[in-house]
Order: sequence, then structure tokens, then C-alpha cells
Amino acid sequence: MPETRKVIVDGVEFEVTIEGEGKTWTATVQGKSFEIEIPDAAPVAKKKRSGGGKKKKSGTVSANIPGKVVTVEVKEGQQVSEGQVILILEAMKMQNEIQAPISGTVTVVHCEEGQAIEANIPLVVIEPAQDEVDASD
Repeated sequence: MPETRKVIVDGVEFEVTIEGEGKTWTATVQGKSFEIEIPDAAPVAKKKRSGGGKKKKSGTVSANIPGKVVTVEVKEGQQVSEGQVILILEAMKMQNEIQAPISGTVTVVHCEEGQAIEANIPLVVIEPAQDEVDASD
């Protein structure tokens, strides 16, 4: 089953789809496929989610790479659900749906459609829903 990962090569971030088994794998980057061999490949164990304490999520949304805001799907005062698409960002000629990390109310929108943005700059701030605040205490 293919898996998509972000990798950094010489300081540049790429989205790579990898698929394979054993020593031979196929890596697809920006539409180009490469056959790669991993000599000491061991079977990859599936990550198990811990059932332990829940990590507190931030309501500040930022992009980890520079790009251009294609659409802003929310406005200040709007209620959003965790996982809801709040904006679409174009980076490296790909459109990426940016989702709300938590449920709550949008308190600040720092970007607008067509705006070029830098990496790690806050774009949207979401105030957590009251039930999420209670759950994290």
C-alpha cells in the first residue's frame, strides 16, 4: 500500500509517495518515479497509536513550507470541526488542503486569497471548543 511522506533534501521539502516490499521500493516525487534499493531493509512495523494521555493540540494553523493561499474557506467567528478544510495552499505546484487541528471558533484569519506566505507564519487561529478545553485538563 503506497505511503506519502515529506522528506527534506538539501534543505528543500518534497512530498514523496513510496511503495514497495523488502529491498526494492518505488519512490514518486513530483510525478517522476525512481526505483530505489535499501540493502539492509527490515520489514516496517505499523505504528500503533498510544491509548495513553492525549497530546494537547494547538489552534494556531501555519504552513510548514512557503506558498500561495488559493482559497480561505473560513472567516472570523465561524465554528469549525477538527479535520475540516480551512484553507487551500499552493506549494511546489501542488494544492494542499489545510485542515483544522481542533474543533472550535475561528478567532483570527491572518491571510487572504492570492497572498504569498512564508513558512511557519500563523495563518488562522482557532479557539478550542469548551468540551476540548475540559477534556485536556
